[in-house]
Amino acid sequence: MRKLIAAGAAALLLLSGCTVGPKYRRPAVKTPDVFRGADANTAADPASLAELKWFEVFKDAELQKLIRTALVSNYDLREAVARVSAARANLGIVRSDQFPSIVPSVGITTIENSKGGAIPLPEGVARGHTFGSVLINLLSFEVDVWGRLRRATEAARANLLSTEETRKAVITTLVGDVATAYFNLIELDAELEIDKRTLAGREDSLRLIRSREQGGVATMLDVRQAEQLVYTASIAIPETERRIDQTENQISFLVGNNPGPVQRGSSLNDQEKPAAVPPGLPSSLLERRPDIRAAEENLIAANATIGVARAAYFPQISLTGFLGFESNQLSNLFSGSRSAWNFAPRIAQPIFSGGRLKSNVKLAKAQRDILLVQYERTIQTAFREVSDALVQYARIKEIRTQQELLVATLQDRARLSYLRYRGGVDTLLNALDADRDLFSAELSLSQIKRDELLALVQLYKALGGGWKE
Repeated sequence: MRKLIAAGAAALLLLSGCTVGPKYRRPAVKTPDVFRGADANTAADPASLAELKWFEVFKDAELQKLIRTALVSNYDLREAVARVSAARANLGIVRSDQFPSIVPSVGITTIENSKGGAIPLPEGVARGHTFGSVLINLLSFEVDVWGRLRRATEAARANLLSTEETRKAVITTLVGDVATAYFNLIELDAELEIDKRTLAGREDSLRLIRSREQGGVATMLDVRQAEQLVYTASIAIPETERRIDQTENQISFLVGNNPGPVQRGSSLNDQEKPAAVPPGLPSSLLERRPDIRAAEENLIAANATIGVARAAYFPQISLTGFLGFESNQLSNLFSGSRSAWNFAPRIAQPIFSGGRLKSNVKLAKAQRDILLVQYERTIQTAFREVSDALVQYARIKEIRTQQELLVATLQDRARLSYLRYRGGVDTLLNALDADRDLFSAELSLSQIKRDELLALVQLYKALGGGWKE
């Protein structure tokens, strides 16, 4: 009997090395040699901007404080962390099915018969009996001959890794969102400063024109035109303040705080930017972007699920039993004659399921194909986002340079126009037109400087940066 059990166990161990289902192989992906839009001097550089940690890219001290707070208190990130914990627990549950469940049990039962029972007890027979048992129970344990449980564990492990990569993607998005909102806020501060400076200048001009109108040099039409510019500038101030308050509320929500004011660090003009923004090699993007890695882990899980579905075609072998001692006398419970054991193997083989097993395999393959498409689309989306960000960052720098020249020209034009008007050699209309053009150009320059910072944020995020702690 021992030899038979040993031989059966050895056979089961040999069979348990078999695992049905396809082995995962990473799909071939055609990657470009360089990113479109990359600078020729840095296109072939294997180093990438994304390899820098977020506090090495965003140097503003107040912005760093906001990001650190968000990494602790943001609601989306806290939810992502909880999902990782849930996936880790699920892996433990699924993996435990590969091992036997052994539960010890101890039982003592005492029975006492009635003296006046229907069947009288013979002389010398005790009315009371005590039965005892000490057993080690082997609960129903499936022998993983075909690898069904191993494939299920493989899928659960891939799901865990996918949720972990999703957590990293949430961090990348969160860092980008906080930086974007902060740069929008300091740009609005710059707009408010322009609004107030423009209003003060227009009020000075209005006082001059009223004085000239009282002296008979200017007309009431000149006064009304100057008043129009004053009112236009005064309307812009509360509108900008409204946008500032709402942006502060947005930042407060991102960092998990109640709506309230937000501390500023450096101004828009003083924000420090990296000297160079190398994108790195496109092939390295597959390993660095969390969303790509999460999509691949989902594909791995779906591939393993095919093995789970295929294993249902084969017999399922399960074992149950117990080993221990049973006796009606506790004093000799552990004597050799009181030992007890039971071993019950069971084999279940599907014969007819109405096509369910075949359909389950087809469903698993279809779901794997869907995730394969999603994986490939995620990669191509990443390449496009990096290229778009590189092009945007390069072009906005050119636009900002030209806009600075335009603002300098309009400042000089406005100065000369008012000098000519005061000297009586030009009309007020030219001076007012120059003032309006300058106001619009200064606001545009402020927004372009912000857009340059936002392009840096978008490039850093597209390259997969920001999640490294």
